[in-house]
Amino acid sequence: MSTTATGPAYRIRSERLLLRCPRPEDAPLLKTAVDESVEHLRPWMPWAELEPRELQAKIDLLRVWRGEFDLGRDFTYLIFSDDESTVLGGCGLHTRAGADAREIGYWVHGGHVNRGLATELAGALTRVAFQIDRVRRVDIRCDSENLRSARVPEKLGFIHEATLRRRLFDSGNSPRNTMVWTMFEDEFPGSAAAATAMEAYDAIGRKFP
Repeated sequence: MSTTATGPAYRIRSERLLLRCPRPEDAPLLKTAVDESVEHLRPWMPWAELEPRELQAKIDLLRVWRGEFDLGRDFTYLIFSDDESTVLGGCGLHTRAGADAREIGYWVHGGHVNRGLATELAGALTRVAFQIDRVRRVDIRCDSENLRSARVPEKLGFIHEATLRRRLFDSGNSPRNTMVWTMFEDEFPGSAAAATAMEAYDAIGRKFP
């Protein structure tokens, strides 16, 4: 049997966090995290307007995310505490950025903000994107008024390319401005993201070098 790990990365360990491909049995922990964070998320995440939802809705969503992950179509992770007893948020390496690119998305439980977790997880995902997925570009987008979120790509060495006017819509169809932050593969080695402590493992637990 080959001992060489093959992408995508199913488990990613950073200094304080475990990012893992979701499973339907994670639904109760995910529901708890979202329900406890609704008021924190609603100003910035359009999907939070539909929360809180029933447990079955979370089960169905996790089945979709897992299916997309296994088929290589999109890569959503849940953020866990180191012992996997608590969901601390969600994130992803999304393929909507286009060919040879990823878009990093993230949200953190309202009770765990201001601890640098978003920067830590985004740095780890940036390493995975460039070193394992071998993309040429990584994007991070956020509401232009969400200054806390915007500090994450800035700290990691992403470049603020543009603010797109009235491109993000909330549940009331009110247009919001969106900041676009970008890093290219030749910019990655010298960035703060490249120094993020991280280990990654494939679908059967083989560690990436």
